[in-house]
Amino acid sequence: MEMEARILVEDNTVDWKGRPSNPDKHGGMKAAVFVLGLQAFEIMAIAAVGNNLITYVINEMHFSLSNSANIVTNFIGTIFLLALLGGYLSDSYLGTFWTMVIFGFVELSGFILLSVQAHLPQMKPPPCNIITDRANCEEAKGFKAFIFFLALYLVALGSGCVKPNMIAHGGDQFNQNNPRQSKQLSTYFNAAYFAFSMGELIALTVLVYVQTHSGMDVGFGVSAAAMAIGLISLVSGTLYYRNQPPRGSLLTPITQLQTFSVQQGSTMNAKLTNSFSIPPASLQSIPYIILIFLVPLYDTFFVPFARKFTGHESGISPLQRIGVGLFAATFSMVAAALMEKKRRDLAVNSNEIISIFWITPQFLIFGLSEMFTAVGLIEFFYKQSVQGMQAFLTSLTYCSYSIGFYLSSVLVSVVNKITSRTSKEGWLSDNDLNKDRLDLFYWMLALLSILNFVNYLFWARWHSRNSTPLVNRKQEYDQMMKQEEDLSHNSNNSSKNNNGNINGDESIA
Repeated sequence: MEMEARILVEDNTVDWKGRPSNPDKHGGMKAAVFVLGLQAFEIMAIAAVGNNLITYVINEMHFSLSNSANIVTNFIGTIFLLALLGGYLSDSYLGTFWTMVIFGFVELSGFILLSVQAHLPQMKPPPCNIITDRANCEEAKGFKAFIFFLALYLVALGSGCVKPNMIAHGGDQFNQNNPRQSKQLSTYFNAAYFAFSMGELIALTVLVYVQTHSGMDVGFGVSAAAMAIGLISLVSGTLYYRNQPPRGSLLTPITQLQTFSVQQGSTMNAKLTNSFSIPPASLQSIPYIILIFLVPLYDTFFVPFARKFTGHESGISPLQRIGVGLFAATFSMVAAALMEKKRRDLAVNSNEIISIFWITPQFLIFGLSEMFTAVGLIEFFYKQSVQGMQAFLTSLTYCSYSIGFYLSSVLVSVVNKITSRTSKEGWLSDNDLNKDRLDLFYWMLALLSILNFVNYLFWARWHSRNSTPLVNRKQEYDQMMKQEEDLSHNSNNSSKNNNGNINGDESIA
């Protein structure tokens, strides 16, 4: 009885009606698949907007390059910062499922409003060429700017509150006290990143192509449709979920690589044939093409191989995985700096436009870095979570991204201000990259990446030395099962002895 009570305390999940969940009917990968559906379609919708937003802000809303970059990074930074709100509301009051449903519809409404704003001429400034006729271009102001930012931040609010709960709700489908399901949890985190990569890939190819050739209004509309499909996937799994009840009140550099690479690609030769050109934003799909092959290989071959040597259920620890990713990120910046120097020199000195595929190396390295860093962060924060706080502590992953995006906005402004003192104009002060010095900016980011990696090593070692070691779940589980077998065996022997005594008494009688 004591063993049964302990198991019930450790797994207090409930079904959709609030009844104790049944391990034969609820949870597992069959339930997590529905969450993965939402994750794939949600990232598809938000990535199509975020990764090509700078093009829309410059060409349609007529903001300057530096202001446009800050609008994009502030938008994405707000998404990740609001992940804390989503985690808090989920763990305290709503639960992961209802938080995703409510704020999923908020995000959907933002996409719809963006589509309407992009479609109606009266909600945008008059058309003009921002590069050749900037003096006569009217920047979006007043009501037009208000509608744009309202739609944008409805998307940010919804996406921010949904993101940490997708990971937490999917993770909740596995009982970490069961060694087999604990291994499945590691597989789920890799599957979640695979779903993320597939969503990004489709967004940066198909959806960006639609935006470029059919208009941003149609593109935003397709994002709305993708979000709606994701919500349908989430709701379809209602009968299979095991849910953690709410507990009441709970008393950087990569960002710039993604933001400026789109504008960088717009200055290069994007033609594959005489009639087909690659949208610059689609270049960001390169890492995700690689990742949809790498992630399954990583989980299928590398994790079991590494597990033989390390004994760790995930192959290598989350902290080691994050370290590898951060180290690789430095080389992405170096590749970007070298490529931009080559592009600018040829454009300025020889009037030569190089192929857009020269950007490929920096994105390949970036994708490899993300595969290690992103999944490592998610797994680290989820497995460190106190019972009932999984969504809130998982949201710290997105909060770290938020800080990076906000700092990147500050960084652009500070760099422009400082460099404008030593030259006629700052490194990023013009809309013409042939006049700007994006290559020097990338070298600075490479240096910051090295410093970030060294800083990470210090704190990772500090955490390893000072954190309380986690109990080996497999050993604890095996011990529990052995104790249960011993109790059952002793109970059977006692029952047989009692029956024997009774039969003996009857014989004597």
